[in-house]
Amino acid sequence: MSYRVTQQYPPLKKGKMKTLNISEIFFSIQGESTYSGLPCVFVRLTGCNLNCNYCDTKYATEEPGQEMTIKAILDRVGAFPCANVEVTGGEPLLEENTLHLMDALVERGYTVLLETNGSRDISRVNPKVIRIIDIKCPGSGEDDSFDTGNVARLKESDELKFVLSSRKDYDYAKKIIGEYDLANRCKLLISCVSDAISPKELSGWVLSDGLDVRVQLQLHKIIFGDIKGV
Repeated sequence: MSYRVTQQYPPLKKGKMKTLNISEIFFSIQGESTYSGLPCVFVRLTGCNLNCNYCDTKYATEEPGQEMTIKAILDRVGAFPCANVEVTGGEPLLEENTLHLMDALVERGYTVLLETNGSRDISRVNPKVIRIIDIKCPGSGEDDSFDTGNVARLKESDELKFVLSSRKDYDYAKKIIGEYDLANRCKLLISCVSDAISPKELSGWVLSDGLDVRVQLQLHKIIFGDIKGV
């Protein structure tokens, strides 16, 4: 049975019946962001322009995906009893049609989250989409990838994420937060790479500095384990 968020779906606009390369679509508990703990449908695209040292979804770049029309994606999403959808990757903004998909999801009444690695211009994303944007730290090996123009494009509803694998990463994140006055621009998330820093250690640093961030764990992994499709 399909889950209808609105009573009537508006028709797709002409020119939007295009395709995306999909790694997987699944229904799980949102494990990160301020939406952590909520049921969510995940649409994961294939392909990424970065190669982070700690990446836990390398299959999205190393394995071939499935070419799907936007209509087919919407039908698959609609089969789950959920009004929250996250578009993720890989890097979803590598494909132009991702913008069309998010527009269609918004038109259907979904709460739409976008997880993006921060290297792509976010200005064309539908303004109703919650943008969750990475700023890569040195431990990722991709700390020069952030499009600094995105700072001026931030809205209060956006969420910036720092993933840390060392004290050096923490100091880097703290420096960037201060340099761009990020605490007054949007929500800030900070988390640690598994087995690199303990949550207790990270929390201690945050409390010691009075850093205005949300410490987060990967809740989906705590619940289901480190497996694909959750």
